Amino acid sequence: MTDIKKYEGIIPAFYACYDAEGKIDPEAVRELTRWFISKGVKGLYVGGSSGECIYQSKEERKLVLENVMAEAKGKLTVIAHIACNNTADSQELAAHAESLGVDAIAAIPPIYFKLPPYAIARYWNDMSAAAPNTDFIIYNIPQLAGVSLTVPLLQEMLKNPRVIGVKNSSMPVQDIQMWKDEGAIVFNGPDEQLISGLVMGATGGIGGTYGAMPELYVKMYDLVKAGDLATALEIQNDCCRIIYKLCSGHGNMYGMIKEALRKMGCPDCGSVRAPLAELIESDYPIVDECVAMIQAAVAKYC
Repeated sequence: MTDIKKYEGIIPAFYACYDAEGKIDPEAVRELTRWFISKGVKGLYVGGSSGECIYQSKEERKLVLENVMAEAKGKLTVIAHIACNNTADSQELAAHAESLGVDAIAAIPPIYFKLPPYAIARYWNDMSAAAPNTDFIIYNIPQLAGVSLTVPLLQEMLKNPRVIGVKNSSMPVQDIQMWKDEGAIVFNGPDEQLISGLVMGATGGIGGTYGAMPELYVKMYDLVKAGDLATALEIQNDCCRIIYKLCSGHGNMYGMIKEALRKMGCPDCGSVRAPLAELIESDYPIVDECVAMIQAAVAKYC
């Protein structure tokens, strides 16, 4: 039986940590992990979009996960995204993640080629077979993957006893209700609608901007569980405004977040990896605005 409680709560998506030469910085990975532990989050989602996984090699992704687990094992729930755009590499990462003792592995569908549902199911089941003792989570993000999870495909996947749920980053919150009706645990994906997802029955949330303001998302989650939707909505609206501001610069949003975190005393995670756009001079005043907005909201609600 799956321990659902370990998946209840706020699970930030871990950011890629680079040194000055653009290489994975193991010590920064460990420092960032310790920082998240100090913020009271439930877990970490490692190697996903926020981790810039599609721009990293298998070896780099292993190195990141190894250093996260060195700090987080036994302290946080760790979900490792292990999908590559071929089955063999995905299986290698799945087996590696299981060897480290992660709580779950997760995977987007294959991208680029438009595969039929039975081929997608085989892709997911093959990587699950490489980690036979580890929970498996489907990552549904159709706006980026170009493939939408369907009820029949989820029903097929749930025949695999290791498949426990869906990280749902599609925008319609009704999808959460559909996946739950099939018996899946569901994680809300779109950060801008965490409250909506929780009200629709999401077990927890996994998000790419949670790491920029973890205190606010933890507070929001606690308020929803306590039934104080009015205050939770105030925080959600403030978080949305911060997200819009983070997305208003020239540089990639994750680069904006890393710079904001650095200014707030978080370990230096470096920049982003090309072809993601680095920050330019005009972005830094925007980052300062974001920092001020985050700090004001934390002071008000936390």
